[in-house]
Amino acid sequence: MPETETVATNLPTVIPVFPLPKVILFPKSNLPLNIFEPRYLKMIDDARASHGIIGMIQPKTDTVEGTPPLYATGGAGRITNFVATDDGRYLIRLTGISRFQVSEELAVTTPYRQIKATWHPFSADTLPLSEAGGFDRASLMKELQSYLEARGLAADYDGIKAAPDVVLINTLSMIIPLTTGEKQALLEDETTAERAKTLKTLLSMVTTGQHLN
Repeated sequence: MPETETVATNLPTVIPVFPLPKVILFPKSNLPLNIFEPRYLKMIDDARASHGIIGMIQPKTDTVEGTPPLYATGGAGRITNFVATDDGRYLIRLTGISRFQVSEELAVTTPYRQIKATWHPFSADTLPLSEAGGFDRASLMKELQSYLEARGLAADYDGIKAAPDVVLINTLSMIIPLTTGEKQALLEDETTAERAKTLKTLLSMVTTGQHLN
């Protein structure tokens, strides 16, 4: 087995990372990306030539200029769709595999950043999806409806009602506009049930004009 793979998860220990504020990725979720910066075009080329995995991670500031400090936890996805446009962009889709912890950022010659990833704390992420359990779905839906109505936003409530617990919670966590810190709190919740409770609290806070620091 190559040195860049772990025995426990068969995932690479070294991965490129794409720092983006307010963007998180959960296992089994899909994230479309429009890639146009030369450094990230190179990152996609290199990833497609190897394991196809990209680590999405948030910088601790809302800027991606230079090398801003990164949060310690991110979400990795595999490139599952790729289109090269006529104007030189890549339209890709990442499908989430597992969250990861940054054990070390590497000194690299590539134009993009790379880290050593630790997967073991999130070994359950690679298991099949299961129901979240332990949370009040009706209460969460009430809070979501209040949030959407306060912003004059429409929603596919039939689709929302039909979504399994885990898919619903993770999708809402990814798509609802929140601060970087709030997104990170959702990403780092250990279980989906805990994430549901955090999400409900955040929806209430945003609706009433509050935010986490």
